[in-house]
Amino acid sequence: MTTTDPGGPGAALPTPSHTVGPFYGYALPFPGGGDIAPLGHPDTLTLRGYVYDGAGDPLPDAFLELWGPDPAGNVPDVDGSLRRDQATGGHLGRNGVEFTGWGRVQTDADGHWYARTLRPGARGRSAPYVSVCVFARGLLTHLFTRIYLPDDEAALAADPLLSRLPDARRDTLVAARERNGVYRFDIRLQGEGETVFLEFA
Repeated sequence: MTTTDPGGPGAALPTPSHTVGPFYGYALPFPGGGDIAPLGHPDTLTLRGYVYDGAGDPLPDAFLELWGPDPAGNVPDVDGSLRRDQATGGHLGRNGVEFTGWGRVQTDADGHWYARTLRPGARGRSAPYVSVCVFARGLLTHLFTRIYLPDDEAALAADPLLSRLPDARRDTLVAARERNGVYRFDIRLQGEGETVFLEFA
């Protein structure tokens, strides 16, 4: 798309680019967006962390979408998380029983995020991971990354993506175990310790 230059007849200039946020914070978050795991499921784990900008400051308005397979490595094929009440048009939320494998969370005022999900199973030759899409101020397009769990060193060493990365870069994709069932994964958009981001053609 182009705009007409008011300074010259018929001259066209490119439409200025704009960032992907933080305007999305109004309509996209939904109640229970981070509660991906069915209530009481024995394989529930918590992923949590912070999103940092290039200066190392936490972002209070970043936005994450997460996808992951079930513990058997299967991609869920059930109704989505954004269920609507057909009678009122209101939001019903998750049913608390089925695992959709998908969640959407926003960082809080301190740049912190968390989600409760199921332990992902391995798919193909890859070690188990959760896919993440990051939206934040200053980004012209969203970013993709992965959260690997640190529990199986042999699987991590054999993973096709991780095995091609230097150790320091590889570590930006592997969550740290904080305690049983709780893992920390910080996302750094730029600068020292920048998270590895993936590009899909």
